[in-house]
Amino acid sequence: MSLTSTLTRTLAITALGLGTLFTGALAQADTLKVGMSGKYYPFTFVDHNQLKGFEVDVMKAIGEQTGDDIKFVTASFSGLAGMLDSGRIDTIANQITITPERKAKYAFTQPYVYDGAQVVVRKGNDEIHGVKDLKGKTVAVNLGSNYEQLLNELPYADQINIKTYDSNIEQDVALGRADAFVMDRVSATQVIKDKPLPLQLAGQPFSKIENALPFRDDEQGRALRDRVNQALTTLRENGTLSRISEKWFGSDITSAPEESEQPATASQS
Repeated sequence: MSLTSTLTRTLAITALGLGTLFTGALAQADTLKVGMSGKYYPFTFVDHNQLKGFEVDVMKAIGEQTGDDIKFVTASFSGLAGMLDSGRIDTIANQITITPERKAKYAFTQPYVYDGAQVVVRKGNDEIHGVKDLKGKTVAVNLGSNYEQLLNELPYADQINIKTYDSNIEQDVALGRADAFVMDRVSATQVIKDKPLPLQLAGQPFSKIENALPFRDDEQGRALRDRVNQALTTLRENGTLSRISEKWFGSDITSAPEESEQPATASQS
């Protein structure tokens, strides 16, 4: 065999090997499917057909750290857990609060938002000054959220008419169709600030909450959780999380508050 033939054959084999190598690398590139409602301002919302918000920015930053391609999948909030369970998405970025029930079912990352459950009423309402004044009232919550559970855990829960919505709970309170709604204080404050609705906060938060990303509690899910957890640690240490928070809220909601600053935990039944 001539030197030229040998060289040509060697190059061909090398090229084939490199092609296989790169094909394998591409095949191993992960797409992280992230579910969100796109209807929880300012965490996740649609503006001019573009998905925006705090959650969107955080997930993009996580993808930059892990090397994953982030694919956002929008659906009604009440359907996101089922999509996670069935494997149609890998996690949910929609301010998912860690509760004992959820913690027993899912593999959670470290918390990346610290907040409190807040009662909101129509502006001028002088009857409701906090959660204790919800007796005999109609209170709106998002379907599938932990706020319904928080209300049901109150010792006077049977005196509260809880009304569940897929979205737009603030509009029904502004229109007088419900007496109050409950959501996290950060979102409630931003809704009042940015939307032309006659609303006001009613008292202080009545429960402290920690929000994180849930993954399926199996080998693959836990591996994804660990990778994302490492990214969150890096983003916290290099200041990226706090910068994203400042962009959307004007304050840092990604760091745990001092004990004296935390809202009281909801009363248990």
